[in-house]
Amino acid sequence: MVDNGGSHRGAAACQRLQARYPNPPLVQLPTRASWLTRIARPCARVQRNVLTPNDSPDRAAVATRVLAFAARYNDTALPSHRRFTRQQRNDRLAASPDRPPPRTTALPPPPPVATANARTA
Repeated sequence: MVDNGGSHRGAAACQRLQARYPNPPLVQLPTRASWLTRIARPCARVQRNVLTPNDSPDRAAVATRVLAFAARYNDTALPSHRRFTRQQRNDRLAASPDRPPPRTTALPPPPPVATANARTA
């Protein structure tokens, strides 16, 4: 899985990946996937604040710095109070010209499952 950034976009990226690794498919995620952003932000903070001063003598020192950063971050981090309602999603999808309009009706209920409670003779 890759983000849909410039180096991962298009047929050329698929060809590069398949030339090097023929088995896995290239799955491109949305450019602004909210869950991906929530993962990428802390990773970027670790990269900027912990790993960028690449002056550690060994891996143990890097591990110590990462664990210290994680403990400090967990003590000071605040929860995200961001809400994204279904109506906001529908409005955003309706405003996008290259996407079909959102489905407004619910899916039909699944058919009932036959149960075999009676004993067969």
